[in-house]
Amino acid sequence: MKQAGFTLCFIFLGLVSVFAQNNQFPSQIWHKGNIYLNDGTTLSGSIKYDLENNLVQLQNETVNTFTASSVSNFEIFDELFGGIRNFYSLPYAINGEYETPTFFEVLTQGDNIALLCREYIATDTRGMNNNWGPMAMNPLWGPQNSFGYRLAFNYFFFKNGRLERYSLKKKDLYSMLPGYDEEIDLFMRKNRLEHDKRGDLLRITAYYNELQN
Repeated sequence: MKQAGFTLCFIFLGLVSVFAQNNQFPSQIWHKGNIYLNDGTTLSGSIKYDLENNLVQLQNETVNTFTASSVSNFEIFDELFGGIRNFYSLPYAINGEYETPTFFEVLTQGDNIALLCREYIATDTRGMNNNWGPMAMNPLWGPQNSFGYRLAFNYFFFKNGRLERYSLKKKDLYSMLPGYDEEIDLFMRKNRLEHDKRGDLLRITAYYNELQN
């Protein structure tokens, strides 16, 4: 992985109006950005990504499709959330069989540990019977709409040269971030952070990397 890419990518900015106009998730729309191929070529234009199939498309005069095997990384400006997002192609066995190039979004990184994720669109049972109106957005989880879907994430820690999937269990968070259990617990309680929310995990990991320095 390239060191320059592992920085704090972005903080969600709940742009509800933009989502309401599009009624789409980030992977369903075109974003301005750049694709960096393995041969050193840089391509710029409108980009759409498909993490389920590990594909990224570039639209200029025509639409070209690239697999994770040919891409080093790509970056987009996400107007839904108002930030730059970075994705890297890394070897990983999604189905537990053999490793293949797979796209991961990098959330934050330090000298020892990086937090990555893969988003997916999940059926939403949380908002089916609430009074939030036709649409709402939690800036730490992503958009939710009246059709019963939401943006969800699987999280991974890159440590010791390997990717490890995080189970979203609190006890496993301490295993992923060893050596500072008391400091992390105090930091979480002081800032009212949860162990299974995107924005909170980003802050916890960034704090852990500060403790390592």
